[in-house]
Amino acid sequence: MKTLTIIDTFGFFFRNYYALPPLKSKKGFPTGLLTGFINFIYNLSSEHKSDYLLFALDSEGPSFRNKIDKNYKAQRPEAPQELLMQLPVAIEWIKKMGFKQLMKEGYEADDIIASIVKCAKEKNIKVRIVSHDKDLYQLIDDGKVVIYDPIKKEEIDEEKAKRKFGVEPKYIKDFLALTGDSADNIPGVKGIGPKTAAKLINEYGSLENIYKNIENIKPDRIRRLLEEGRESAFLSKKLVELKSDLFNDCNFEDFKLPAMNPILKIADELIDYDITSVLNRLKKAPIIEKESKQLEFEYILLDKEEKLFEVLEKISKDTLVAFDTETNSLDTKEADLVGFSFCFEKNRAYYVPVGHNYLGVSEQIPLETALKAIKKILKSKFFGHNLKFDLSLLYKYKIEEITPYADTMILAWLVNPESSLGLESLSKRYFSHSMITFKETVKKGEDFSLVNIDEACKYASEDALVTYLLYFELIKELKEQNAAHLINEAKDVEFPFINTLIWMEKNGIKVDIDFFENLLKKTQKRLEELTNKIYELAGVEFNINSTKQLGNVLFEKLKLPVIKKTKTGFSTNEAVLNELKDKHLIIKELLEYRELFKLKSTYIEPLLKLGKKDKKNRIYTSFIQTGTATGRLASKNPNLQNIPVKTDVGREIRYGFIADEGNLLIGIDYSQIELRLLAHFSKDPSLVNAFYEDKDIHLETAKKLFGEKAKEMRNVAKSINFGLIYGMGSRKLAQTLGISTKEAKNIIDNYFASFPTVKHYLQSIEIFAKNNGYVETLLGRRRYFDFAHASPVQLAAYLREATNTVFQGSAADLIKLAMNKIKNEIFEKHYPAKMILQIHDELIFEVDEKEAENLSKIFKNIMENIYKLNVPLKCSVSIAKRWGDLK
Repeated sequence: MKTLTIIDTFGFFFRNYYALPPLKSKKGFPTGLLTGFINFIYNLSSEHKSDYLLFALDSEGPSFRNKIDKNYKAQRPEAPQELLMQLPVAIEWIKKMGFKQLMKEGYEADDIIASIVKCAKEKNIKVRIVSHDKDLYQLIDDGKVVIYDPIKKEEIDEEKAKRKFGVEPKYIKDFLALTGDSADNIPGVKGIGPKTAAKLINEYGSLENIYKNIENIKPDRIRRLLEEGRESAFLSKKLVELKSDLFNDCNFEDFKLPAMNPILKIADELIDYDITSVLNRLKKAPIIEKESKQLEFEYILLDKEEKLFEVLEKISKDTLVAFDTETNSLDTKEADLVGFSFCFEKNRAYYVPVGHNYLGVSEQIPLETALKAIKKILKSKFFGHNLKFDLSLLYKYKIEEITPYADTMILAWLVNPESSLGLESLSKRYFSHSMITFKETVKKGEDFSLVNIDEACKYASEDALVTYLLYFELIKELKEQNAAHLINEAKDVEFPFINTLIWMEKNGIKVDIDFFENLLKKTQKRLEELTNKIYELAGVEFNINSTKQLGNVLFEKLKLPVIKKTKTGFSTNEAVLNELKDKHLIIKELLEYRELFKLKSTYIEPLLKLGKKDKKNRIYTSFIQTGTATGRLASKNPNLQNIPVKTDVGREIRYGFIADEGNLLIGIDYSQIELRLLAHFSKDPSLVNAFYEDKDIHLETAKKLFGEKAKEMRNVAKSINFGLIYGMGSRKLAQTLGISTKEAKNIIDNYFASFPTVKHYLQSIEIFAKNNGYVETLLGRRRYFDFAHASPVQLAAYLREATNTVFQGSAADLIKLAMNKIKNEIFEKHYPAKMILQIHDELIFEVDEKEAENLSKIFKNIMENIYKLNVPLKCSVSIAKRWGDLK
């Protein structure tokens, strides 16, 4: 039975505050509440074995109970200032650690909890409620729901609840209706104490039944008190009764514990608040508590040409120099250089003002002179933090492309691809140094050009100095991790890749404005038609986007069979609608409406807006080199890797991306790359031979598993081939294929019997990961896992992700190598071609139409021969005017 832990958030924090000593950080900030909270999170996997976790919060305004009784909770005193200081920090940590929070306007955390408990019981999930609130005791249900006291570390079941109150949990609300609750200003019946209340309930049961039998109650004094307090009793019961119907449906997958140890996501803040004991207990990525003090260094303003070049004379081609630019925009296509900083010593950094622009601005270095100085720095062993930004800016000023000596953001990612990579976070982690923030330096609504030069000097010099010091720490840490090979991987692959991405981002991809405008009109028209059709079939007009209104139409008005129902309404999610497809004509229209509405608002309108903004009608995405733990590229603003492909309407969007006049698009896709990597790593003879002989790998698998039925079972074999790489078990396979779990288990057993080397290899990944705490990709990049503190559910997730990382990460390595080489070929041989997109295992180019056939062969050849595997790499190629036509 799976377990859900629900935290009564504010109650939990208040209890922590009063239960723990008044701890403070070295800066004097109170930390008792925060320390108790983080220790609870640390112990969650080892002590509580929870599969799901949810934080329930009170809504910010008054609750519906205040409408019933204006005096409800009115007497509560102001919370202590030190508690109020810690609360927002703790709430922010919940978000940063990746936990789910739930609140609903007009309701309290208790109502959220009661509603989720109801859902959990329906799905046979045990609930542990972390709270000491009396009201919640009414939810206790042996074997299904318990209250957990985190201070005493005990679970409270029905027996313990009865011992505490003298009544069964189901009668707690009746008990409190009689006795009242001073903490919440619930009046109860004046003169009725806990013993009397318990006696009455044990004899008569509910409050309603007590009053039905009022004439029989002895002694007379108690009967009289009850009669006088009747109104107060029923008011009190209304106040203590919990709402359990706030949600139509509960998706417990939303409450899953994060795969990465959540504490690591706030490690820098824990160091800042001096809550480091929990960090020192974590084994995943050692974080050593350092003496908390600000870095002391000299920041020097170089605002005269003679002075600037005097300093630069000390820099040779072998000098390690940290370099950073300051600009007036975060978009390098629009940004201008405002200044730059550099550092080549451990206690001194320099700032060169160039483009500050405010009344009374002092002397600055002319742009031409500044660029001359920058070129001198770029001849050294220069590095920076997120140099993709700085180099992208400099190339606008006709500075020739250059590969940096290092990038500390990429090095930090190689040290731990799931840690925070911001310079400020790394500064706290490695030096316990809090940096001057951008918000402190630049006023809201302004840009860096308006910052006073002296203030800019402090801010920018600090960036350069911290980057300089950080480089040595990261190199040292890679060596301490026995991962020195990644220093070479970074120099050979990652650092050159920065320029590959800058080039791709600059190229952009053209959108067909007319196509998107017509698609938008067509979509809007179709949505109107669907709306009218849905109204006609429903026999009533309503808000189609309202789950509640739609549920009422489908299940009350049209009397369709209810698939999922709660007290507040009906579930109308996609799974439910698909199950009702054959029950009514309206369902088909609703499914199409939902799909079109999402495509219009998420893709068509935003892409059209971005295309119109550029004079060449091109869209420029940003590629994030360090955005994933596996090493795959991420894309944002807009995310062009996420354009839908599974539906006809979704695929139509891709037809709006086109080659410029006189050009064509080329799409080159690695064929079955993960399976080829499986054959490479496992050396399974059957797989290796099948790839060398260029056989249909899925058909070969089907032959081994299903014999004469191989052809008709090819798709089943395909699901197994790909699924098992990513840790798919019998249950998931059964769902995918629509068969029983037993049948799925037999298929998996037969698969591994047919490919014994594959089974051995997949097991070896898990064994290596458990023994070493990490896995490696083809090029030796690592992903770490905190097995020491993993719950059984987390352990299973870690092992799946470990296997996934080996294959997905190695595929990312291969395509990155290919991208670097193709880019160099295009530059060296002046091919009329641009690389414009990478969609995981596929590269898309825009080339001169006359050279398309020839260039597609050249690029394909590079991709297929970029790395010598134990099996051949194969690519498929397509050429077209529109992205949608690339097959």
